[in-house]
Parts: sequence; C-alpha cells; structure tokens
Amino acid sequence: MRTPVTDSARIETLDVLRGFAVLGILMVNAAFFAWPWQSVANPTNAPFPLEDALDRATWFVAHVFFENKFVALFSMLFGASLLLLGGERADAEGSRLLRRRLGWLAAFGLAHGVLIWFGDILLVYALTGLLAMRCRSWSVRRLLVVGVLLAVVAGVGLRGLVATVAFAPPDAQAELAAEIWSPPPGTIEATIAAMQGGLVAATRQNVSDWAEYVIASVPLFYLWYTLGLMLVGMALFRHGFLQGRAARGTYLGWIAAGVASLAAIAAQAGVMLAAGFPFPAAAGSGQFAQAFLSPVVTLAYVSGLVLLWRSGVARALLQRLAAVGRMAFTNYIAQSVVMTTVFWSGRGLGLYGEVDRPALYALVLAVWTLQLAWSPWWLRRYRMGPLEWAWRRLVYGQPLPLRHAAER
Repeated sequence: MRTPVTDSARIETLDVLRGFAVLGILMVNAAFFAWPWQSVANPTNAPFPLEDALDRATWFVAHVFFENKFVALFSMLFGASLLLLGGERADAEGSRLLRRRLGWLAAFGLAHGVLIWFGDILLVYALTGLLAMRCRSWSVRRLLVVGVLLAVVAGVGLRGLVATVAFAPPDAQAELAAEIWSPPPGTIEATIAAMQGGLVAATRQNVSDWAEYVIASVPLFYLWYTLGLMLVGMALFRHGFLQGRAARGTYLGWIAAGVASLAAIAAQAGVMLAAGFPFPAAAGSGQFAQAFLSPVVTLAYVSGLVLLWRSGVARALLQRLAAVGRMAFTNYIAQSVVMTTVFWSGRGLGLYGEVDRPALYALVLAVWTLQLAWSPWWLRRYRMGPLEWAWRRLVYGQPLPLRHAAER
C-alpha cells in the first residue's frame, strides 16, 4: 500500500516555490478580506479610492508584481502534485488516491468557502484536479499546447468579451458597469454594514458572495484557466523545470522574458491610472497584458528562486520558505482565519472597510513574518502541518504519526 512521502524524498525546490506562492497569494487576497469585491475590481470605488500618491503606489505594486502571478504558480504546482502522487494514468492505486485526495479537498474547500471566506480556491482546485488527473500521461508537448491554449482563451478571452461592451448600446454598457464596475449608490455601503453587523449578518453576506463566485465565475472562467495552468505545471514537472533541473540559460531566458512582461504590465497599469480606470477599457482591453503575460512573470519568479537555490545564496531565507511550503495548506487556511479575525465582525475586530491600502499591506507583511517564523518552528517538532496531517490521514485511511519519531 502506498504511503505518504517521507521527508528525505521531498523535492526541496518545490517546497520553496510552494511557500513563495502561498505568501504571495495573500498580497492579492488581502483586499478581498478587507473590502467589498467591487472595491477591489475597480480601485476608484469607495471606501478607499486612489486619492494620493501612496495609495496609487501600493495599488500599482500589488497589481503589477503580485496579481495573477502567485495563483498561477500555485496552480502549476498543484498540477505537478498530481503527477507526484498519482503517477501515470494507468496507475490504478495512484488514481484511487488522487480521487480520495481531491474529494476531501473539495470538502475542506466547501467548509472554508461557506464558513470562513468566500474567495476559497480549494474547491476550484479539487474540481479542476479531477479533470487534470485524466491528462497525466500526456506528453510534455501536448500538456503545454493544451494548457497554454486553455489559459489564453480563458484569461484573455474573458477580458476580450468585456472589451466588446464598448460597441454595445449605452444602456447595455451602463447595465454591465453597474454589475461589475460601478455599483449603484449604497451597494458597497450595504456590504460594509453587513460585514460589520455581527456574526449572522457577516456569515450571510459571505455565503451570498461565495454562491455568486461559485455559480458565475468558476464554471465560466476560473475552472478552465486553472486547468490550463495545471497542465502547464505538469509539463514543467515532466521537463524538470520546477525541480531546478533545466539549463541555467533556460532560467535566465525566462527571467529576461519576465522583466519585459513586467514592463508591459506596468505600462498598461500606468495608462489605466492616468485615465482614471474608465469602463469597459479598464476591465477589458486594459487587462490584456496582465492576463496574457502574468504566467511569463510567474516563470521568471520560478527561475530566480531556482537559481538562488542552486547558488546557495540566501539559503536561510529559502529554507524558511520551504517550511512555509511544506505547510502550505495550513498556512493558506491560517491566513483566512487571521484576516477574517481582523476584518469581520462577530468573530473578530470588525475593521471591514476601515483599513486603507498602506495599512492593509503592512498587515500582509506582518503575516508573512509570522508564517516564516512559525512554520520552521512547528516542523522542528512535528512531521507536517496540522491540516496536512488531517488531510493525509483521511486520504490514506490509516494511522499517521504527527510527531517526529524521537518524540513519540
């Protein structure tokens, strides 16, 4: 019977990348914990429109360097994990374990999305993984071609559809703008009031947002975009790129491509800032560089970390990142618990809608610091994170020690 991977069999570069991904994701998710989603989609909306240079600078950094890049990395790594656990498609035991793993992940995702935070990604990964696991015997070339096509069509195509609204009658433009860009007066204020109105009101608002996200966004966009990235991750794992086995010139080439992509994303962001985020351009064609080039930036980040690891530079920091990555599930859920404790009423401080961008990102840095400190502390005492232990215990259906052997 197959057993969980041992510490000695872990691939350290994957742990480093996973830790980097889970920390970076928080920089993007933080705004969704703190404000209504309409305020995140359109940064000119209340409660903190871009009014001064510091506000604009913090938005710019998060948008250019973080948005889409880290969820892309996490999706690629999840695709690689399907191969690590499941092997080839003909591997009957691996397929059984993958189905159990993804089934329990869906259960965790449902609980996380409904009870803690509507922006849960675990359910999407579970559903998408059931599709991606059927492709795990494909060649590198086929995985790359299909994966890139899916990601481009889902990512750029969605923005293209929004861009066509510019040719629609004014009434149609106004109707869509009210739904996704500039909500009617009182909508944002009502959401803030609900999230500050106690446990029942906040939970009801969260469930409403979760249902809208799952019904409207997941089947039309996120599932297919994520599937494309998972297939790319599977291809990169088969190639050895994610494990750090590619040639140095390959990594340097991706870093150069990533720098050029960041320049293009920054240029388009600057145009939108100067124009005041007009609809539909800011939600459509103004996002083309972001949608198309973010995975290129992701691969540049991967390349930089791999070269750092191979060089031995900053090894202490990278080892802390690896510890965060070994506990990625626990750290991801912990981020949701910490952030909702700060911002939501009924189970925390109730600061929803009251913390501006600079303070919000200072909080993100504080959470990063805590997770970089506590993850290695925990792993010195235990074999894996608490949620990793629970998940593996459910998947393998057998007793699984949590403490290191010497401590039992």
